[in-house]
Amino acid sequence: MTIRALLVDDEEPARELLRAFLAQWPEVAIVGEAGDGRTAVELAKRLAPDLLFLDVQMPRENGFDVVEALDPNALPLTVFVTAYDQYALRAFEVSAVDYLLKPFDAERFANTMRRVIARRDEPARTTRDAVRALLTALRPPGTEQLVVRVDGRHLFLDPGEIEWVEAVRKDARLHLGAKSLVVREPMSSLERRLDPAQFLRVHRSAIVNRAHIREMQPWFKGDYVLIMRTGARIVSGETYRDAVRRLIGVER
Repeated sequence: MTIRALLVDDEEPARELLRAFLAQWPEVAIVGEAGDGRTAVELAKRLAPDLLFLDVQMPRENGFDVVEALDPNALPLTVFVTAYDQYALRAFEVSAVDYLLKPFDAERFANTMRRVIARRDEPARTTRDAVRALLTALRPPGTEQLVVRVDGRHLFLDPGEIEWVEAVRKDARLHLGAKSLVVREPMSSLERRLDPAQFLRVHRSAIVNRAHIREMQPWFKGDYVLIMRTGARIVSGETYRDAVRRLIGVER
């Protein structure tokens, strides 16, 4: 039976390499390609592929965002294509999820394909559980670090150091005291990865760390100005007014 594959990578040369290697495997038919996470989700839902080659480090929605957007009970066999360092690769190994480390050659690709063919009849829940194990393993033991992509690197941050997060067009700027980092990730995606017990969305373009709020002052039309420990001043938005008021015990 033919294995129907979807290729997802934001770099055309990377997809071209996958196409070339897959040409040596007649069991596989490429049914679609995507250069970004949003298109990948749309194609995966419409085409229902058996196999997904998925780049982890894509701008905007990354590979993990794509997986989270799909039906967990109908996940295709997934091969993560990654440039993670050796520390993070241990997480892929213990999770039993297949991966290809960039740059990879034909021999390494063949090893992955042999594993894929051996696993082709596994139930979707096996893939789902393996991906969950991967996400757990990527978090260093005993910590709740936040992994973000900055200038092609992956930084492991202590969320407690983040004072507030600011939307910058389609990216997000993390304010960490006197310095800031621009992360290639939309605010909505980052918000889902932050602990809601610690971080609060106060405006469509601002998320604050509750522990870094120094003062709140009334503003116009029922909104507030939140003054952070560094002196940053953030005006709340109407949509988030009730949540901000609850910070000082006001329900309405």
